Amino acid sequence: MKNRPILETDRLRIRLPVPEDVPAILQFFTENRAFFKPTDPPRPEAFYTTGYWMKRVRSIATDYVQDKGCNFFLFEKAGNTEVVGYINLSNFVRGAFQACYLGYGLAEKHQGKGLMSEGLRAAIEHAWKTLRLHRIMANYLPHNERSAGVLKGLGFVVEGYAKDYLYINGRWQDHVLTALTNDRWEPPR
Repeated sequence: MKNRPILETDRLRIRLPVPEDVPAILQFFTENRAFFKPTDPPRPEAFYTTGYWMKRVRSIATDYVQDKGCNFFLFEKAGNTEVVGYINLSNFVRGAFQACYLGYGLAEKHQGKGLMSEGLRAAIEHAWKTLRLHRIMANYLPHNERSAGVLKGLGFVVEGYAKDYLYINGRWQDHVLTALTNDRWEPPR
């Protein structure tokens, strides 16, 4: 079985969730439900339950072992119990593509502190060095200037614009398509 990665930055501990994290995960998503609504896909009511997250934590571990994805939660190093955000590297495609999608979210009360950029730098380094991916794709709503700034600051390049790309907040919405590539990519060993 693959070792569970634990990434550390100056202020964050970034890791896959374990069952003991479920109360903190549930609290994070419940407290930020209204904040995330304008930028997230619709969530079923079950998403906000312990049962859902117990199953989801198991599926996150399985996805990592099966090389399908790497879904991290962010914890402040100082406390290491409160979830402050998440970073999802998902839908791995291997072969000639060696790519994944990136999704992320940060608690409303932690916005503007540079935590997401700090966490994403570590996750991207993990994607390059450990997961041996070549390309990370991230898409954002055109009006989401904060996300646009984070991605631009990390070197993501705008590659296009997709009409009616994802069903968000009750309607199909356009997205700006971006990607970051690993210029020092080496084949997986």
